[in-house]
Amino acid sequence: MTPEAALQKQIEKYRAMAGEQRLQIAPDLHELSCAIAREGIRDQNPTASVDEVERLLRGRRSLA
Repeated sequence: MTPEAALQKQIEKYRAMAGEQRLQIAPDLHELSCAIAREGIRDQNPTASVDEVERLLRGRRSLA
């Protein structure tokens, strides 16, 4: 399965969920996306402290 097909399948699953179900998984999805962003920041800034990584993450989120 291609990444595009997998994404489309996931979107279909989300659309089939009741609103309450989507609200229940939203915090987990948010934390997952933050964790992935933190790893990217660490890769780009290997000497950054935990506080610096969090500051950079907040900066990225403010751009969204």
